[in-house]
Formats: sequence, structure tokens, C-alpha cells
Amino acid sequence: MSNADRHGLITKVVRDAGGATVQQLAELTGASEMTIRRDLDTLAAQGVLERVRGGARSLLLRGEEPPFALRAHEAVDTKRRIAAKVSALIADGESVVLDSGTTCLEVARLLRDRPVTVMPLSLQAIQLFGATPGQATLVVPGGQPRAAEGALTGPLTLASLAALRFDTAVIGCCGLSAADGLTAYDLDDAAVKKASIASARRTLVASDGSKLGRTAFAYVGPSALLHTLVTDDTAPPDEVGALENAGTVVTTA
Repeated sequence: MSNADRHGLITKVVRDAGGATVQQLAELTGASEMTIRRDLDTLAAQGVLERVRGGARSLLLRGEEPPFALRAHEAVDTKRRIAAKVSALIADGESVVLDSGTTCLEVARLLRDRPVTVMPLSLQAIQLFGATPGQATLVVPGGQPRAAEGALTGPLTLASLAALRFDTAVIGCCGLSAADGLTAYDLDDAAVKKASIASARRTLVASDGSKLGRTAFAYVGPSALLHTLVTDDTAPPDEVGALENAGTVVTTA
């Protein structure tokens, strides 16, 4: 098992169970207890979990949005497949506004080496484009980053979106259903998503199946605003059917 796979499994176990001991994690992963202790120290330094004597416990409160550092370790392969499908739907020469979030960060990794113009809405993606420049043209918006999340929000971000017109908006998803539309955990994030959709000719939503049928706190807009949803094979069939009936094209990565 690779380090990344082991970290992802440890993160999921601690999150789902609320905590785990070093011995339990060693038996589950097949790694030594010394290796597990190093893994827990690394994940604790990233803010994914809290290190306690003999193991670790979750930092996530019930009903709270999982932090970016935690989500970055979850369903990595699925997010990469979804990102590859999203990238394939974007033609060379397009202008793209790219939402924040871990799946959209995987899209950024692929678009960096494409001849497209991209305005990312997270510090992580801006750093990715700027650190090792590829073929993409980077446009940097204004805004204030949300603590620990890196997502840009506020009046300057909204003004940047209002001043431009894009071919495609790639939007991350907190919750999506045919009944309640696209939703987000945070009001400021919802405002940015709404402005991104309004600034683009079409909207692609990148979301694994766990977000479908879920409704978060802040309303973004009806599912009819979404041209294409790229998801995975865990998406609930009844929700997929309802979204398609509402006019959204659903494709599976």
C-alpha cells in the first residue's frame, strides 16, 4: 500500500469512527506501528486529525464541512477520473473559471498543460499554475481567502467575475439534487459559485456520487442552470434520472 493510499485509509477510518488506535490502524493497513505513528504525525501537522496518546481522533464536528486538508486525502482516484473527464470536455483555446475544492484542484493539474485561459478561485490552484507554468494562461482574481480552505470570496472576487465572460465554469459541489438544486456549506462560497455560473456560457459540475441527493445550507441555484454533471458510478440512479429529466447532461467517469 502506497503512502497516499495508507493516509487516505487512515483519514477515512478516523473520520468515520471518530478515532482509532495505532494498533487498530496497523492491523488494518498491514504497516508497522512505527510507520502508523509517523503517518499520524504527518496528518496531524496537515490539520486532518488530532494526535492523542496511542492513536488519533477526528477534528470534524457532526454536520460540519470537512476541511480541505481532510478532503484532499479522500477518494483521490475518483476525483482524478472525474477531473480527466472534465478536462476532456474543455477544448483548446477556451476560457475557464475554475471553482475551489479538491476535485477542481485535480482539474487544475490537467489544465495547466493545456492551451487555455484559466481563472482559478482558490489559492491552491493559483499556486499550482504559478509554481510550474505550463501552456495555460493564468488570470488571478481579487478576493479574500477563507481560512484553511483557500477559496477566494468577497466583493473583489465577485467584481472579478462580473468583469469577465468565460466559455466554461467548472464548479465544485457540496450538495446537488433535482429538487433543491446546487447548494454550498458557506454563504460566501455560494455567492461566488452563483457569480461564476452567471459569467460563463456553460457550466460543468464536478462531483462524486456522495454529493448527489444531498442538500447543504446555502442555495446557489436550480439544477437547470447546469449544463453537464461529471460524476462517478456511486451516484444514486434515481437522482441521476431526476437531474437528466430537469435538463442536465450526466456523464460518468
